[in-house]
Amino acid sequence: MASPTPHEVPDGRGAAPVPPALAELLRAQLKSVADEVEEEVRRQVPEYARPADDTERKRLREGVVQALTLFVDHIADPCDDGESIAATYYELGRGTAVQGRGLDALQSALRVGGMHAWRLMGRTAEDLGLDSTVVAALGEIAFRTVHEVAEAAAAGYAAGQLRSTDELERRRKRLLKLLLGGDPVASEAVQDLAHHARWPVPRRIAVVALATASPDQREEGLSPGMAGALVDMESRPPRMVVPDPDGSGRWAGRGFALALRGRPAAVGPTVPVTEGARSLRVAARALGLMGRGILPRQGVVRCADHLSTLLLHSDEPLLDDLRAHALRPLDTVLPGQRARLAETLLAWLLSGSNVPDVAARLHIHPQTVRYRLRQLEKLFGDALHDPGTRLDLILALRAESLHTRTE
Repeated sequence: MASPTPHEVPDGRGAAPVPPALAELLRAQLKSVADEVEEEVRRQVPEYARPADDTERKRLREGVVQALTLFVDHIADPCDDGESIAATYYELGRGTAVQGRGLDALQSALRVGGMHAWRLMGRTAEDLGLDSTVVAALGEIAFRTVHEVAEAAAAGYAAGQLRSTDELERRRKRLLKLLLGGDPVASEAVQDLAHHARWPVPRRIAVVALATASPDQREEGLSPGMAGALVDMESRPPRMVVPDPDGSGRWAGRGFALALRGRPAAVGPTVPVTEGARSLRVAARALGLMGRGILPRQGVVRCADHLSTLLLHSDEPLLDDLRAHALRPLDTVLPGQRARLAETLLAWLLSGSNVPDVAARLHIHPQTVRYRLRQLEKLFGDALHDPGTRLDLILALRAESLHTRTE
């Protein structure tokens, strides 16, 4: 468990010998020295000024006593590797990481405590009349001790971070599964799981469905700029939950598209945090329409900008029935003529029956528009002036134009 000692850190083994009897004398003073070192750490390191609870106080005290014990053990036996004490500091560092705290406070405590212990124990050596080489040797042993326990704590912290990161990732995946699992979920369940996943619960969310990398492309993660989002790149399609999408520029514009590394994506509607499954369903439908060219194939498509298209394609067999029924009169004309008449009819309906406007939209002469409208009047008759029929025609012709564009 003991860590290798770098060349610049004295290991105490080539230093002037320290009388073994001094170790026993210092061991007898260990409790009083521990009291002073603990007090000095609390005074100089703000994080330890007022330990949060009894467990924290005991942990600080145990760490001080263990480090002082290792110091004295090195005096008594310079070859002792202090493995058990190093294991204690390994666990101390690991626990610090698992609790989500930084290592700086622990390292500061080690430096402050080590220097103070050296001063106290060096003073004892001077009081005994031991020469300066012994005091210097004590200093080298103190530095070696601090280095060993600091290395053990750092190794434990690294292991704890890895474990903490893995556990946090598992919790966030469970949270994502809960949010997107189907029916609306209980707010209390979201709050509880989000707390353990360290995810601040927003008021509203949107789900982003991402295009899957093609077989000849390397699957890449997202930019670190996605911090705050819950991401699952293993699902099909990959998806992510973004918090408060309408309240910040983070999830909009070019910056968001760049963070997706050019991956096409559909942003579902903004919904309460308990209704993520609904946003996912719409986003996944939009992503499918992007793949077919009905919605733009590239970039970021926001479902809020294409609600009528999404509604039209929410039940495609029914949409096909509507097209067949509403546009049956056009079945009697040639394909090329059908396309021109359908285009003119849709423009006429959308422009409020304004012929000059239709001509401007289609870049044709108004007389051409009037000629086509006479043909349409023959095909559809009075139905062209029925409000219900006009709505059906708009929906059917809109679907027809999208279908024609993708062929």
